Amino acid sequence: MSLNNTTNQTIALAGISQACLLVQQLATQGKADDSAIETSIASTLRIDSDSVLDIYGGLPAIKPGLEQLQLQMTGRQIADPEQGRYAAQLVFLEMQLSNRPEMLMTIKRGIEKAEAQSAGFGIMHENVLVSLGDLYHNTISTLHPRIMVNGNPEFLASPDVVNKIRALLLAGIRSTLLWRQCGGSRWKFLFFRKKIQDEIKFLLSQV
Repeated sequence: MSLNNTTNQTIALAGISQACLLVQQLATQGKADDSAIETSIASTLRIDSDSVLDIYGGLPAIKPGLEQLQLQMTGRQIADPEQGRYAAQLVFLEMQLSNRPEMLMTIKRGIEKAEAQSAGFGIMHENVLVSLGDLYHNTISTLHPRIMVNGNPEFLASPDVVNKIRALLLAGIRSTLLWRQCGGSRWKFLFFRKKIQDEIKFLLSQV
């Protein structure tokens, strides 16, 4: 599939934005939209897809991410600094990860295990979430600086919430990797901001 174009870069950015939004909602409210969570987690498990859009299951599935990305890119100030921080840290951690082939292989094997579990139990099953949560904790979470998730201590003490958050952060790493594979970079994000904003508007008009 052809990867290097603005449409694919924008879809991958929406994937990052959706993961960050859901992490924040889970940490502060203890819940988030299950279908949006499933979309993000499923994107981690889809290693081989015919297109970037297929990784997320179509435009409607990534709509929350597109809408949040649009909010984040509107005006001179970041709409939500915390989500911006999560996204920036994901980009930084993915750069570190790209230089650690042994960790990449560990993650690949862990994703294959979770994918096999999801085939039998379903993507949102506890076993799948535990596997992905543990995978993130044992790999990405060992890199520095670690992503410190802010939220309600009561929710952050819940194993179910923690596993979902970790699985979503792993999904964010997946989207960040995809963004780079599509030709995305920090300087392109800065200098082609208007082009990305126009693409977001177009994609949302197609939902």
